[in-house]
Amino acid sequence: MPDEAVVHRLVVDGHRLARVPAAQESPLALTRRARRINRELGRLYPTAHCELDFTNPLELSVATILSAQCTDKRVNEVTPALFARYPSAADYAAADRDDIERLIKPTGFFRNKTTSIIKLGQGLVERFDGEVPNRLDDLVTLPGFGRKTANVVLGNAFGVPGLTVDTHFGRLVRRWRWTAQTDPVKVEAAVAALIPKKEWTVFSHRAIWHGRRVCHARKPACGACAIAHLCPSFGDGPTDPAAAAKLVKSETEMVATS
Repeated sequence: MPDEAVVHRLVVDGHRLARVPAAQESPLALTRRARRINRELGRLYPTAHCELDFTNPLELSVATILSAQCTDKRVNEVTPALFARYPSAADYAAADRDDIERLIKPTGFFRNKTTSIIKLGQGLVERFDGEVPNRLDDLVTLPGFGRKTANVVLGNAFGVPGLTVDTHFGRLVRRWRWTAQTDPVKVEAAVAALIPKKEWTVFSHRAIWHGRRVCHARKPACGACAIAHLCPSFGDGPTDPAAAAKLVKSETEMVATS
């Protein structure tokens, strides 16, 4: 059952929105609010998508490993040369470590990432005939893979619905009072109970885009948020529309910092 939460009705007060305490939200009301937020985000970000460049599941797997503690923009700058030099799992399995480290060094933590990539190639060759599997239970056994990486690959390379619980995603669903959980697996389960399965992948993109553009960690742009009327955390950031608008990132800024 979804977590219960206290929600607030937002009313217009001049140019500001003010929070008004309301009764405890029922599970049904929470589900309806969650799905309305998803619909509103869909209208707000109609082109939301995975911002890592790839052409096949192996490329996305490697790119996702490289994206840890690194922007998608930087990963996309590095991967063309890497993918051209190592087009198959067997190539990674037999790769020269120094060569991969040189190619991926700009992404940071390049030694650990090189280890994961080489071991990923070896695991795919030894256990899956060199092909990336399309089952969660198989993916999470591979080097460099956790549930987040597995769901990224499943949802974007195979079309299998998955929720990508990264820092933006977790922050937003807690601000929306969908769950109080911090453990990614428990967050995933809570959201899965609220959002239709067919929407899991695209909802992940929408939430992540909103977290990068508007609902920032330290100072969310509450007064410029299109879903403020549905958010019980309204007021965590500036509520004045003009002040909040200065915090909203453009599409170009989103790409540069994502």
